[in-house]
Amino acid sequence: MPGGMPGGMASGMPGAPGPGGYGAPQQPLYPEPSPPSLADAVRAFTTGSMSAEDFQSIFSTSKVYCPRGDNPGFLALHNTQQPVIPMFSSLKELRRYAGKESKYFVITGAEVIDLLPTGYGFVLDMEGDHRMVFDAKAVEQMVDFAMRRMYG
Repeated sequence: MPGGMPGGMASGMPGAPGPGGYGAPQQPLYPEPSPPSLADAVRAFTTGSMSAEDFQSIFSTSKVYCPRGDNPGFLALHNTQQPVIPMFSSLKELRRYAGKESKYFVITGAEVIDLLPTGYGFVLDMEGDHRMVFDAKAVEQMVDFAMRRMYG
């Protein structure tokens, strides 16, 4: 092949081996900003600096820590107007509520929305500074939003 490398790639063209050769990791010039943590999103949403849609987008991909008992499934609190399930944005928040030795499981926010029993709400970080309560109607709205995002 005249004046080029095999496959038509000229030296210095994208995809040509650089100083590290083929397969060397390329460092981006500007690192991608990391998304806010769920705890940051809770604070932003409760202070009004984040929209419900942005909060739900972060919530759906975030890890959620749920206390558990001896049987599989969510633990519900029934001493409220509607039954709610306590959930936490971090292990630290869960430990503040349930103690160091408590049992728990971790799922994503999207799985919470998918698995939450009908008629139940949830409370996020109930011992935290920015506690959030989602009643059963709010959970239904989150499900509707997730369905519209997924299926149009």
